[in-house]
Amino acid sequence: MSDLKHECGLTAIYHLQGGTPSPLCPPAGPNEASRLIPRMLLDIQNRGQLSAGMTVWNPDRSQLLATHKEVGSVSEVFRMSHRGKFESLMEQHCGPAAIGHVRYATCGAEDRGYAQPLERPHIQKRKWFAFGFNGQLANYPELREEILADDDNHLARENDTEVILHAIGRELAGDAAPTPTEVLATLARRFDGAWNLALLDACGQMIIARDPLGIRPLEYAQHGQLVAAASESVALLNLGFPPESIRSLEPGTALIIDGKTARVERFAEAPRRAHCFFEWIYFANVASTMDERSVYLSRKRLGEELARLETVPIDEDTVVVPVPDTSKAAADAMAYRLAIPSVEGLIRNRYTGRTFIDGAASRRQKAESKYTPLREVLEGKRVILVEDSIVRSTTMRVLLGRMRTLGRAREIHVRIACPPIIAPCFYGIDMSTIDELFASRFLPDGRLTEEAQAEMAASLGAESLRYLPVESVARSIDLPEAALCQACITGRYPTPAGERLYQLAASQSETVGRTYETATRG
Repeated sequence: MSDLKHECGLTAIYHLQGGTPSPLCPPAGPNEASRLIPRMLLDIQNRGQLSAGMTVWNPDRSQLLATHKEVGSVSEVFRMSHRGKFESLMEQHCGPAAIGHVRYATCGAEDRGYAQPLERPHIQKRKWFAFGFNGQLANYPELREEILADDDNHLARENDTEVILHAIGRELAGDAAPTPTEVLATLARRFDGAWNLALLDACGQMIIARDPLGIRPLEYAQHGQLVAAASESVALLNLGFPPESIRSLEPGTALIIDGKTARVERFAEAPRRAHCFFEWIYFANVASTMDERSVYLSRKRLGEELARLETVPIDEDTVVVPVPDTSKAAADAMAYRLAIPSVEGLIRNRYTGRTFIDGAASRRQKAESKYTPLREVLEGKRVILVEDSIVRSTTMRVLLGRMRTLGRAREIHVRIACPPIIAPCFYGIDMSTIDELFASRFLPDGRLTEEAQAEMAASLGAESLRYLPVESVARSIDLPEAALCQACITGRYPTPAGERLYQLAASQSETVGRTYETATRG
């Protein structure tokens, strides 16, 4: 799935006033808690490598909010390989509170103007804020049209983040001074889709909010006076927060920090959940736990599901090979249940970068250099190749070809630890047209049959191919199907705007751009 793109990741840190400084704080002290943000962002770099940034609040300087952001990886943006430049950046952007962001573009251009956090300066401190956004608004086209209906309005960027910026600004306008929960309640009534927010204002107030469906994960923790939040628990665990202190923010609630206290408040009712199942299957770090469900254990159970369905004859020349790295837990579990070796027949070059950053041709070139087949492991073997999913099939085709020509594998049987992707995602994963999806061409009615899988195997150049059935997902994650968003494998969307975009995508005879971008033009 290296040709699949995620959206963004959030981090936040706040050292509360008073009390004993947390031992987790940097040696420089509570007023430089912001130094922890780059370290946290590195732990969620898997969620976006296009740009990175942070905004820091410091009441002891005239520039109350200071934002640093750039296109590039976390280490590039924060100059982490150059000690002097990194220290200079940290000195310029120091403070007791900060928010951070990593981004991949599900909409909008690849330039610094789209990097986050976005900052909105204002003469009044409560109206001067910066925020980062994780997710995607399915009703972005309608919100954009609503803003531009007034000829006096203008949007400089083509993405939903700027729409959110103006929506928050509108709620803060005037003299009413609404509470954070009042602002978020209004946004919840207007927004359709996935929208986790980390907001910091010039008064030193921080708001970490999770949308009422909980589509994207959001974790938080407190240890003494230090409070932190991140899209994934691994960023908190690696800072030193005890595992028992890390919690998932409930959908429809916000962590609100005013400098001296941190509290969780509900801003919207959340009668149902729609957690994105892909978080457990692929996107999240395998060391993370989200909504009290371990990513590693979920992937392990997916492998056990694959083993239960396996029909390939097993002999002494049969091996299981994972596609590095996120397939390893599933592959190992599958091999253990089948009592055959799980071997590293593909070695990943970790310095080529993630292929999702580039276009299709470049993705293919990078895939060719990214994985090296080991002939010593593969030659003459019947290989059961385990992968997380097939989206566009670019990487899989390259892998199969190289495993045959360079690895000299005798047979390759592809096993996918996920059901077929048959429908677009409009909640933050960049697969928004139907005809780009490999499986949709073979499953026009959505039914997974042996005949269809045989056709797909022949198309890829494999001896056989097998997907997991939809019901395996909920069993593996250990959540009821009703609590998961499985729109991309079922065609059933948890929100009205998502359903409308799917109908639009289904009606398009050919790819003319991402569906939500087409909607803004149509």
